[in-house]
Formats: sequence, C-alpha cells, structure tokens
Amino acid sequence: NSDSKANTVKNFIAEITKKNPLGYDTKTNNEIYEMKMKRFLTDYALGMRAATIWKGKYDATGGYIIVRTDGELVCYHFYYKNEFENYLLANTKLETGGTTKHDHGYIFADEGVNYIRLNFQIRFIK
Repeated sequence: NSDSKANTVKNFIAEITKKNPLGYDTKTNNEIYEMKMKRFLTDYALGMRAATIWKGKYDATGGYIIVRTDGELVCYHFYYKNEFENYLLANTKLETGGTTKHDHGYIFADEGVNYIRLNFQIRFIK
C-alpha cells in the first residue's frame, strides 16, 4: 500500500513501539524507536547509502536545504538538529518497490539458513 497517510514513518514508529520486537525497556524510554529512526533518517538524508559502507561522515557539513512542493525553502542549520530530525520524522513515508523489478520479497536459503530480502524506500510525503 503506497497510501501516504497509512505508511508514514510516524505511524510505523507507533506500531513498532507497541510491538517492541527488540525488547527495549520502553517503560524507561518509550521513545527509543523514534530516537533510532530519527538518527537513521538523518544519516540517510546526509550521506548514508545502501551500496556503501556507512562510516558516519556526512556529505553536508553546515546545514540542509529542503525545497517543498510549494517552492518554499526550508533551511536547517546543524545547530537545530532536533528540528531537522522532527521534520524528517513528520514528513516521510515508507514505500516498497516492485518485487520482481527489484528482486526482493521472497525467501531464499544460504548455507542452510533461510533469509528474506527486504526492500523499501523512504520518500517525502507529498
């Protein structure tokens, strides 16, 4: 489903927090999944790519400029990292590509262990 309202990153974080598959102590820190997703979105927005080993070095060093669909420019200086992370969390969604085109979504075995290759894209909500 590519419905922007259903597949928002915020909705994903709310669901994963309820399920808590990693068993975090969410009574102590109920925002652990949100915190980790914000870090992931920031790293991805500023330089991390799937085909390259991530070494934590950002391509952007002073700030980030976003051009909204209405043409308005939104600028985030790295002094305002929290606002930048909140913007990314509030304005992104998850999408999946076609399973045959991108060769994912099926179970395969490697040395007797079953795996599933997953693929999703993070896009801005329009």
